[in-house]
Amino acid sequence: MLKLKLFAFIVLSVISNSCKDDENALKNLFSIENATLKPILKLEESVDLVLQNKENKNIDSVIYYINDIKVGAVKGNEKLPFALKNQKLGNQTIKALVYFEGKSIDISSGFSIYASTEPKILNYKIIKTYPHDINAYTQGFEFYNGVLLEGTGQYSESTLRKTDYKSGKVTEQIKLEDKYFGEGITVLKDKIYQLTWKEKKGFVYDAKSFKLEKTFSFETEGWGITNDGEKLYMSDGTEKIYIIDPDTFKVEDFINVYTNGAKIEAVNEMEWINGRIWANIYQKDAIAVINPKTGAVENVINCSELRSKVTQHPELDAFNGIAFNPTTKTYFVTGKNWDKSFEIVVD
Repeated sequence: MLKLKLFAFIVLSVISNSCKDDENALKNLFSIENATLKPILKLEESVDLVLQNKENKNIDSVIYYINDIKVGAVKGNEKLPFALKNQKLGNQTIKALVYFEGKSIDISSGFSIYASTEPKILNYKIIKTYPHDINAYTQGFEFYNGVLLEGTGQYSESTLRKTDYKSGKVTEQIKLEDKYFGEGITVLKDKIYQLTWKEKKGFVYDAKSFKLEKTFSFETEGWGITNDGEKLYMSDGTEKIYIIDPDTFKVEDFINVYTNGAKIEAVNEMEWINGRIWANIYQKDAIAVINPKTGAVENVINCSELRSKVTQHPELDAFNGIAFNPTTKTYFVTGKNWDKSFEIVVD
C-alpha cells in the first residue's frame, strides 16, 4: 500500500509539473511590453495595449484589464490605446486574457504612474513661538472654535485634550485606556474623531461636551486623519490615504501619494487646508501639500530648522502636528515631545 501511495504521489507530481510547464510555454508565446509601456509614466500620457506575438499565432481576441478592471477588448491583435488620466498614481497591473487557436491564457505586466510635475518649495516665516507640553507625544493637532485640540500617543499615556495655545496649558483632558496608543484627530460637524495605532479602533466624541459617543473599527493601522467637510481621510503609515464615510466608517476610495519621482510613504498627521491635504511625513522635518483628488504632492515646506529651536532632550521625537487657525489664517506646527509650538505664515 505504501508503494502504491508513493507511486501515485510521484505520478501526480509529474502531471502537475507538466501542466505548469505547458502553461509557462503558452505564456511565453506573448508579451505585453512595448515602447509606450515605460516603467514610469505620467497621468497625461497614454499607453498602447497590444501583444507581441512571438510565434505568429492566430489570435482570436484579447481582453485587457488594468488593476483587475476590464478596460477593453479587441479582435485579433488590434491595438487598444488607453489614456491614463483617470488612473490613480502608483503601481498599475496590466492583464491580457488571450484567446488563440482554441486555447486561452492570461499574461501580465506592470508600470507605475508618478505625479506630472515637480513639487514647488514653499517658504515660511515664524511669527510667534508658544509653550507646548514637553511630555505631549503629539499625534493630532487641530483648532475648533478657537481652541487648540490635541491628540497624544504612547501606551498608558495617550490623551485627547483641549489646550490654551498661548500658554500651552491643558484646560480639559480625556485619558485613553492604557491598552490604546492614540493617533490622529479631526473635527467634522462638531464631532471629534480619534484614531488608535495598532488597535484598529477609533473614538467619536462630542466636540463641545468632550463626551465619548461611540467607537468604530478599521482594517489598517491608524496614523493621521482629516476631513473635507463631508468625508474623512485617513492615513495608515504607507503611501495610501483612505476616503471614509463618517457615518458607516466604510472605505469608499483611496489615493496614493507620489511626487514626480518617488512614492511618499509614512504619511502621518494631516490637516485639510484650502482644498488640499497638508501632511507630516514621519521622521521627515517637512510638510507635503497633497492634491486630494490625485495624490500628487504639489508643494513641500522644509521645516528642518524648527527642531533646533526646541529643547534638546532624550525623548525628543519627530516633527508632527499641523493646525490651521481660520481666525488668524496662520499655521501652527509642533512635534512629539517638543516644548514649543510655532505660529507660521507660508508663501
